[in-house]
This record gives sequence, C-alpha cells and structure tokens, in this order.
Amino acid sequence: MSIAEVEESTGRVGRPSGARAEAREQAILDAALSLVIEVGYDRLSMDALAERAHAGKATIYRHWSGKAEVVVEAIRRRKCDASFPPVQTGSLRGDLVATLECMNAAMSAEDSALLVGVLSAMHKDQELAALMRSQVIDARKDMLDEILERAVASGELEAGTDAGVVNEVLSAMFFNRLVISGEPIDDAFVAHMVDEVVLPLLRC
Repeated sequence: MSIAEVEESTGRVGRPSGARAEAREQAILDAALSLVIEVGYDRLSMDALAERAHAGKATIYRHWSGKAEVVVEAIRRRKCDASFPPVQTGSLRGDLVATLECMNAAMSAEDSALLVGVLSAMHKDQELAALMRSQVIDARKDMLDEILERAVASGELEAGTDAGVVNEVLSAMFFNRLVISGEPIDDAFVAHMVDEVVLPLLRC
C-alpha cells in the first residue's frame, strides 16, 4: 500500500501516528525493495523511492539517513523480524531443521534478484555492508549461537563448539541453490544440510 493509499483510507493527510505511521513506513520499505529488484541497488535513488512510495523525501529522511538504511531496514523486517522467531524443539537436530525451514519459508521468487543486487553493492558501499552485517547477517549468527548454547547445556554438544564454519557453509549452500543452480530448497535439502553437513561439522 502506498502512502497516498494510506492517507486516502483514513481520510487524513499530514504527519501520521500509530498504525498510520507504521503503514506509511512499510509503504516506503516495500517500495525500496521493489526498486532494488527492478533496477538494482546502485541505481536506486531517493527521488525514485519517493516517487514509487508516493512520499515526500522529507518523510523518508525523517526516519532514515539514506538509501542504505532504508534498504537494510526493509530486508531486516522482511527476513528477521517476521520470519525468524526463536525456535526451541527440545533437540539440536530439531532446532536446526526448524530454523532452516523457517529460512526457506522466508524465500520467494524475488529473493535471488534481491540478494544479487544487495550482495554485489556491498562490495562498493561500505555503509550498506556494515549495516547488513550488523542488522541482518549477525542476527542469523546470533540465532545459531543460541541453538548451540542450548545443545551444549543439554549435553548434545561439547562446550566451545564454534558456529563460524557452519554459518559460512549454510550461507553458501542457500546462495548456491537460490541464485546459481535454481534447484529447490525443499524438506529433502534441509534434511541433507542438517544430517550430512551441519551435524557432522559440529561434532567433528
């Protein structure tokens, strides 16, 4: 929903509050993602974003300092907040499968274009790279660390087990399927990752 549609639905214009403010912000974030998918991060401008969201640039700059903050916030809300709730199944394998299934459920046909656009831009835009690492990538690492801590506490893993390599391998496998091979990320693939890759790495 665009900002104009938000205002029309409420019959009010001007500075929004409450639910209207959230809807207005979401309209801007949705517009940012759609533009990254269509034209790429490099060609995304604040003017184009304002036009797509039917918002004034002053409204955008009231919440974000520039396009890097807008895009990262849009990705964070889309991926982390809504799609990655704490997962506690009672076992290490169960937690890993549930988390990866959650990641898979967050994927869409648009994600390959979005990933390519943002990851490519991270090499040239240090602000974007820093924000992506601190607000999106590190959140995934923290989640895996939490799973491993529970497994150590329950005796399924030895103390000091490092999630670093597992994070790198999981990211590479997801990226390969999503962007390069185009093969499905289905239940069989999730089971393969957990049983034949992740658990052996953690227990080696």
